[in-house]
Amino acid sequence: MTESAEPQVGVGPWTGPWPVEGHFDPELLAEGDRRNVVDKYRYWKHDAIVADLDTSRHDFHVGVENWQHDLNIGSVVRTANAFNAAAVHIVGKRRWNRRGAMVTDKYQHVIHHPSVDDLLSWCAENDVPLLGIDNFPDSVPLETYDLPKRCLLLFGQEGPGLSEEAHQASRDVLSIAQFGSTRSMNAAAAAAITMHSWIRRHVYDQPVN
Repeated sequence: MTESAEPQVGVGPWTGPWPVEGHFDPELLAEGDRRNVVDKYRYWKHDAIVADLDTSRHDFHVGVENWQHDLNIGSVVRTANAFNAAAVHIVGKRRWNRRGAMVTDKYQHVIHHPSVDDLLSWCAENDVPLLGIDNFPDSVPLETYDLPKRCLLLFGQEGPGLSEEAHQASRDVLSIAQFGSTRSMNAAAAAAITMHSWIRRHVYDQPVN
């Protein structure tokens, strides 16, 4: 019995007359497009995809504290790209593990802040309220919180969570309801839940109770 061939990702070389629009990439048309992009962007130039995403980015930003090279950051960036967040803000160490991003960081604006103070300055200059996500005693339930349209959702390190500096700097800190035995959930999962809560509120106009 012969082993089945691995399924090919994406599409092969373009068939038929080549499109003449400037956003198409001649190399991709000739060789095929195996990138992890939606069908709309097949054969498009990278810069053209970013420019098109910029026309419809949402008003929420995502921040992640990166003091210990958190392995979750790549997954957070990937989800932020899926929901077309305005930008992802990395607070702390500049280097982070990009493997989990699955190359989506090439299409997502990523801004580095060496400190929480620098992030706060950016928020003040751009009139974007900072909302922390963690399960502190003073946290407010995400499920009943009316997320503002413009905001920056800040997540802490896997394990220790938000730093005390970030905790104190946040306008509010939001917690996600949990019903099992574990004290906390994976930071990447928490980020996905929170981003989707914003999408439900501001894309699908689903008010909280």
